[in-house]
Amino acid sequence: MIYRFVIGSEEAENFKLVVAADSDDTFMNLRNTILKACNYSLDQMDSFYICDDDWNKEKEITAMDMGMEESDEDIWLMDETRLENLIEDEGQKMKFVFDYMTDRYFFMKLKEAIPGQSLDEPVCELKQGTPPEEMRELNDFMAPAPAVKTTDISLEAFDDEFESTGYNDDEIADYGEMDSSELY
Repeated sequence: MIYRFVIGSEEAENFKLVVAADSDDTFMNLRNTILKACNYSLDQMDSFYICDDDWNKEKEITAMDMGMEESDEDIWLMDETRLENLIEDEGQKMKFVFDYMTDRYFFMKLKEAIPGQSLDEPVCELKQGTPPEEMRELNDFMAPAPAVKTTDISLEAFDDEFESTGYNDDEIADYGEMDSSELY
């Protein structure tokens, strides 16, 4: 089964990614595809969070074990956890924290699950706009956050936008004919 995710940012309202991945693929491969599509480094700390309907974080999927062995919570590692283990339904919400120091993230939603098809590797099907800067300067981190303009995209607007994704399914490559050379 193929999962198609729509990814956006509160910081860059014109930015959107559409990423497709096989349900049997790992969160690590999904992470790497997102970071490469944004021209971000692959060596930073980051995590996925499975969220409830109100975007509250529920389960964390990390790139590395942080040594929290005494915790009662399950530890989910990106390279060991398959997407199908934690993603169940279309509309599933997630956050991908790409800047751990300032808790900056992309919000993600499973737009659709396509049964009977598969992918060898995740693929970025659409990149629209410019992603936010990967890292904020320390001075930016220490300064108060700028006020959010009412015209900036919000999580609610992101939810509403799923009714019109801004791309045409006919323009997306046929999965049966894809190979890894077509990824980027």
